[in-house]
This record gives sequence, C-alpha cells and structure tokens, in this order.
Amino acid sequence: MASEKINPSQNRIPIDDLLVFHQLARSLTSSLDLDTILRTILEQMERLIEAEVWTLLMLDEERQELYYAVAAGCEEGALKDLRVKVGEGVAGWVLQHGETLIVPEADNDPGLRKTLADDARTVRSVIAMPLRGRKGVQGVIEILNPRDSQLSDYTIAFLHILSDHAAIAIENARDVSRIQQLSITDDTTGLFNVRHLYDVLGQELERESRLQQPVSLAFIDLDRFKLVNDAHGHLVGSELLARVGERLQQLSRKQDRCFRYGGDEFVILMPETSAAEALVIATDLQQELMQTRFRMQGGFELAVSASVGLATCPQDGAQVHAIIGTADTRMYFVKSNGRGKVRGA
Repeated sequence: MASEKINPSQNRIPIDDLLVFHQLARSLTSSLDLDTILRTILEQMERLIEAEVWTLLMLDEERQELYYAVAAGCEEGALKDLRVKVGEGVAGWVLQHGETLIVPEADNDPGLRKTLADDARTVRSVIAMPLRGRKGVQGVIEILNPRDSQLSDYTIAFLHILSDHAAIAIENARDVSRIQQLSITDDTTGLFNVRHLYDVLGQELERESRLQQPVSLAFIDLDRFKLVNDAHGHLVGSELLARVGERLQQLSRKQDRCFRYGGDEFVILMPETSAAEALVIATDLQQELMQTRFRMQGGFELAVSASVGLATCPQDGAQVHAIIGTADTRMYFVKSNGRGKVRGA
C-alpha cells in the first residue's frame, strides 16, 4: 500500500504568528502586574487580527459585572464607566455561558442585532471569547468589526490559544494581588496595617519634598476602650474596632487613607493637606465619630470617645518617625488633659 506524501508546509504556522505567541508568552510570564498583563494581551491581539475596536473586559467579582479594563480603536475613556451585566450583550452572554461567540453578520440576526445594539456602537461583526482560568471565566475579549479575512478557523483557533495563556496569567496576577493585599491589611478592621502606613507615609513625604505640598496625619486613640473589653468581652471589643474602622473610612475624604496602628489606635493620612485644613477635617471627623451609635450583633448600642493628635510635614518634620511621633505626642497630651479633643500644632 503506497503511503500518501504530506507537504510539511501545509501544517506550518506562519513565523509572524509564532512571534506573536512567543512575545505574548514571554511578556505574560515576566510580569505579575495586572494592568501590564491586560495591555500586553491587547497589544498582541491587535498584531494578530485586524479590526476596528479591540476591548478586554474584566469581571468585577463582587458586583458580578464586566467592566472595560483596556480598549483600543476608540477614544480613551469612552468605555470607562460602562458596565455589562451577566447575560446582557455579547460580552455578558459569553461570560454567562463560557463559550466563544462569533457573529459574522449582525444584521442577519435580529436577536443578535438587538443584543449588539445594547453596546451603543455600530457593530457589523464581532468575535467574543472568554478568558477562562482554573476558577472560571475571568473576563471577555471582544473584537468588533474584524476584517472578513480574519474570521477563518485558523485565526479563531490561534485566538483561543492566546486567550487560554492570557487567562492563566490574569488569574496568577489576581492571586498575587490578593496575597499582597492580605499582607498590608489588618485582620480585625480590614483597614491598612501599620507596616503599610510606614511605606505609604514615606512615599507621601518624598512626594512632598518634590512638589512642596503639605502632608498631614491624624493619630486617633479610643478613650477608655479597655472598659468595653472588661464589660462585654474581647469579641465585642473586636467587633467595635471593626465598626469604628468602617466608620472612619466613611467619614474620611476620598483621597485620605485609614490605618489601624495597633490596639485601639488608628491613623488617617491626609495628602496635600495643611495643618489648618487638617485641624478642621479632624475636628469634624472626631465629632461625627463620637456621635455615632454602633449597633452590635447582640442588639445593644455602643458609643466611643476619641483623642486625636495631628502632625504636618514640613513644619513638624520630614521623616516618617518624626511625623508619627509628633502626632502621637499631641494625642497623649489630649488624653492627659481631659480626653475627647483634637490637638494640632
């Protein structure tokens, strides 16, 4: 029986595509930063397939919605505030079913045409595929109006290979991010911990020296907190600390950051805030905190009193320990003179 000769060139992958795959694989394994990974994926997709718009949507796990993480071919920021719910639009369908959706002619299918219209764009054709990792679908790649020649089986198969590698890289980056977040977060309150405070404050002080913008810090101590533990036990005490931490975040400005320093002590870092501004902000915050009634799981309510000390760079120093030490000293002055007040410079 004569064997049939096969032309090896028929099964070869074009060198340009191999280079795309090589570059993507190298880039994805050299970084654990999610933003860098997402932009790398999009750049390689642009090289691989010609289209009008390339978008990469990521899953917001808490809200169970997709958001546009990166995009090319449209105005920067045009899709920033758009959200896609599970099951809605092309991307929402792909997220829900975990399957690739290819629409070569949207006008030929009224149902799909309506779905595509939800995206508020003129869409003639679309390729949308899931970024599926070990823990499920992480996001969706959506390519709008690709050239007809790009809808071949070969191109789609190659896109699937790239998507699989991209999904693994995204999942790894998210895992590392979660681990890093745990390392800088206080277990009881969910606020940043003291180790992160020293890092962030150091960065802000360095920034102040370059830009000549003041940085202020409020050191907050809950008055007679030991009485809560003595009267209700340490579990209630921990619950109250968590409620106080949550309330401090609610009362702080968007640009401020809250930390648990330790025990019943908290710190609020206020970038670009002068000593006079910090005194007004901290006084209002302290009054609001003391007026808050915290309803505990046992059904009863507790209130807290707080003593606050302030420090500002540059007038109180330009080093981390100098700023924290000054704020701490002023807080102890308050505690030694009646408690429940705010002391600045």
